[in-house]
Amino acid sequence: MTLFDYNIVIIYIVSVFYLGVKYRDRSSDFSNFMIAGRKVGLSLGVATMLGTELGLITVMYNAQTGFNDFFAAFHIGLFALVVTVFIGITGVVVVKLRELKVKSIPEYYEIRFGRNVRILGAILLVIGGILNMGLFLKVGAIFVQGILSATYGISWLEGSESILAIIMTILLVMVLLYTILGGMISVIITDYIQFVVLSIGLILSVLFSVYTLGWFNIFNQLEILSSNPKLIYDPFQSRGGFYVSWQLVLGFVSAIIWPTAITRALSLKSPETVKKQYLWSSISFLIRFMIPCFLGICAFIYFNGKVIGGETLMMMPMYLVEILPVGVLGIMVAAMLAAFMSTHDSYLLCWSTIITNDIIDPLTGGKLSSKQKIKISRIIIIILGLYILYWGLVYDGLDSIWSYLGITGAVYFTGAIAVILFGLYWKKASSIGAVAALLGGLSALLGLEPIRKSISIFSTFQPEQIGLMTLAFSMILMIVCSLIFPDKKERQV
Repeated sequence: MTLFDYNIVIIYIVSVFYLGVKYRDRSSDFSNFMIAGRKVGLSLGVATMLGTELGLITVMYNAQTGFNDFFAAFHIGLFALVVTVFIGITGVVVVKLRELKVKSIPEYYEIRFGRNVRILGAILLVIGGILNMGLFLKVGAIFVQGILSATYGISWLEGSESILAIIMTILLVMVLLYTILGGMISVIITDYIQFVVLSIGLILSVLFSVYTLGWFNIFNQLEILSSNPKLIYDPFQSRGGFYVSWQLVLGFVSAIIWPTAITRALSLKSPETVKKQYLWSSISFLIRFMIPCFLGICAFIYFNGKVIGGETLMMMPMYLVEILPVGVLGIMVAAMLAAFMSTHDSYLLCWSTIITNDIIDPLTGGKLSSKQKIKISRIIIIILGLYILYWGLVYDGLDSIWSYLGITGAVYFTGAIAVILFGLYWKKASSIGAVAALLGGLSALLGLEPIRKSISIFSTFQPEQIGLMTLAFSMILMIVCSLIFPDKKERQV
């Protein structure tokens, strides 16, 4: 990193803060603060969805997956493409939710199953969601540390915990200041800019990787460095059927009911636009997995399969410093910080507004004004920020970041997908069944590495196996409890 590169990064960050201040007044109403008043058009909706989903955490865990699993990891992106096209063609779930004009998934719970289900669903959503983003800040700090280590020497890896804590604190302050300034309108605008900047950075990184390593040499070197060439391309050989099946589930739920994605759908102008958004976003969902994964593969080859500092997450940023020229490196680092900020502001805004809209407001009888809701949401954003700083420092699980994200997300989505699907498409789905399914999702906590290893009966299981069992368990609970404890009056929306 040269002075020129640092100037690029600084100019970008200052520009983002300027936009946050400029559009602050446009979020005086809670609907604007949460979902931009449902005024987002198709092109901006597509860009901002990818901008949110293509965060620094996404680039890092996909690069880590590529470093570990090579081209076999490409099936994750393929599933994302297929699932998103399917949703775009059918409009399953997302169109119905947009037609109901809800601002969040828990709002639908109340319409279909009552207020108690809404509050419980929101609580479980928040538990899964904040656990899910618990390592975002740490991974962002690891990226920065990797850049500095490659620039100034390996000494930056020494005493890594204290250095990480300092970097995490600086990044957190930067994100919190920006997020509390605006709302969904500011988030969408900066997501669009981030989409453009990160797209340029990733494309340039791929081009320089091919130029540096040679296209055919990449495949030849993989076969030489890999202990088993069959594992390079076949996910069933490298990971097994449970893992591949779990990736298909993750692709489906992340596009259809994950709050940060569904919030984009609920922000669009019309239900018809929602389907178009998913169709146009499908290719980008494929690319957001494949390009970072490819960079991870290139890092593996460049460093001859060696892991520096014992941290595979560090390898991609260290690789970028080695191959990218002056200026291009600055653009890429700015792009990654853009991705870091866009994901954090989207997630912090999403969870804080859900807590306000779907837990606190219903408990107060819906008496909160827009200004009160916005103020509460901003306070919650600060609390959540302090949490992710703490969690990133204390959590010591050894699973890959992708496995961690999948199993923490399962705390919410395994129960939620059962409630949403059966609620929308089965007249006999009952409120007791919904409660049972949502609570069943808590069993996904058994998939967290520290918990899994501490219970002997689960110590041999992989996170994806526990995730699939939790999903089946929640589905069964929904069906059985709905049949045994039907609602007195069937409600279909």
